[in-house]
Amino acid sequence: MIQRSIRVLWAALALAALASAQGRGGRGGPQVVVTPDHADWQYRPGENVTFSIKVVSNGATVSGQKINWTVGPEWSPGGQPLATGSLTTGTEDSEVSGGTLEGPGFLRLIATLQQDVPTGGRGFPVRGLGTAGFSPWNIKALAVEPPDFDQFWQEGRDALAKVPINAQRTPFPDKTTDTVNAFLVNFQTVKGAGGRGSSKLYGVLTEPKAEGKYPALLRVPGAGVYGISGIWKESYDNAIVLSIGIHGVPLNLDSSVYQNLGAGALDTYQGFNLDNKETYYYRRVYLGCVRAVDYLASLPNWDGKTIVVVGGSQGGARSIVTAALDPRVKALAVFHPALSDITAYAQGRVGGWPDLFRNPRNRTRDKLETASYYDVVNFARRVKAPGIYSWGYNDETCMPTTTYAAYNTITAPKTLTLQLETGHFILPAQKERVNAWIREVLRTGQAPDPK
Repeated sequence: MIQRSIRVLWAALALAALASAQGRGGRGGPQVVVTPDHADWQYRPGENVTFSIKVVSNGATVSGQKINWTVGPEWSPGGQPLATGSLTTGTEDSEVSGGTLEGPGFLRLIATLQQDVPTGGRGFPVRGLGTAGFSPWNIKALAVEPPDFDQFWQEGRDALAKVPINAQRTPFPDKTTDTVNAFLVNFQTVKGAGGRGSSKLYGVLTEPKAEGKYPALLRVPGAGVYGISGIWKESYDNAIVLSIGIHGVPLNLDSSVYQNLGAGALDTYQGFNLDNKETYYYRRVYLGCVRAVDYLASLPNWDGKTIVVVGGSQGGARSIVTAALDPRVKALAVFHPALSDITAYAQGRVGGWPDLFRNPRNRTRDKLETASYYDVVNFARRVKAPGIYSWGYNDETCMPTTTYAAYNTITAPKTLTLQLETGHFILPAQKERVNAWIREVLRTGQAPDPK
C-alpha cells in the first residue's frame, strides 16, 4: 500500500502509479494508453467492445511504434487469451476489436510496446491496459458457504471474549499535534494458530485534546509487514483514530525488522495453515479486528455510538469482515477488497487475492473448505452497516470480477464510486470522495444516502 501520511508525496506516487498502469516508461518516456469505446467502460453481454490504443510521449501521440496486444478475461484460468495481434501506431488512435462476452464479466486488452534494448543495457516492457465491464452488477459469487459458518465465528468471538484486553498505551510525541494526542498502543487478542491463551496487537491511536465525546475510526492495513510508516495515516481533530498492524509485532522497531520478516518468517503468511480452519493465519487477524473495536469501545471519550472501519485491499477485506462480525461498526469504507471469491479458480473463474487456488495443486478438499470460512463473500452477506466502496477496472491484483462478487452480495445500503482507469492503487480524487463520505459519517453519525 502507498504510504499516505504526507499528502503531496501520496499524490505524486499515485499519479506515478497511474502512468505505470497505462504505460510504464521513464520520466518523459513513452506510455501506452488503452481505452474502451464506451465512456463508462460498460457493455451489455453480446455487445462488441472496441479498444483504442495509442503511444504518448511528452503529451504527444507517437506514430510508428510497434505494439503487441492480447485480449481476454482479466485473468484466464486456462492461461490463454481470446485473441492476440500486433499493430503499428499512426498519428490517430489505433483500434482493435475486442469481441464480447455472453455473460457478466470483464474483457481486458493489454498492449505492450516493443522497444529496442540498448547495447549492454536491459530493456523493460512498456505496457498499458484497458478493461471493459459486461453487466458487472450481475456477477454472482461462486463461494460456497459452510453450514456452520455462523457457529464457527461465534465460537471465535466467544474465545476472544475470554481473553482480557489488558490495553496499554504510551505517548507518541512524533505524531502529537496542537489539537491531537498520539499514542502507541497494544492490547491482547486470541493467540495465533488457533492456540489457547493470548497474543498482542499493536497500533497507533490519536484522539482530540479537547474534552468531549468523539466518534471513532478504525483503519486496518493492506497486505505486508509494516512498522509505523506502513500503517500511519492522517489524524482527525474531531474523531478518535486507531490504525493497527495485524502480525503481533511492535510497530516502532527498525525498518529492517519488517523487511526481514516480510522476506522470511512472514513470507506468504496468507497461506499459513490453510488446511485447518481452526489454525489458519487469518483467524487471529479477523478476530483481532473485533478486538480493536473492543478497544475503541472501551475508551472513555468514545461517543458510544459511531465506529467506522476503513481499509484497502487486504484492509478492504478486513473492513467487510469486521462490519459483518461486529454490529458496533456503523459504517465501512472499502477500497478494492481482497480475499473475495477466493475459491472461484476451482470453478474456472478468476479468484480473489492472494490467488491461493490459482495453482491446481492447492485445490485440496481441506484447503478449499478452510478458505470458505474466510472468504469475504460469505462475510459480505452478513454486512448490515452502510458502506462506500471504490476500485478500478484495471486492477490486476484484486480483479474486478472478484470485487464485484463481494459487492453484489451485500444487501446493506451501499455506494460504489469507480475510478475506472486505476489499477491496484488509489488516486487523490478517488480517496477524497471516500474521505468526504467518512467525514460525513463521523460528523453526523449517519451515512449519506446511497448514490
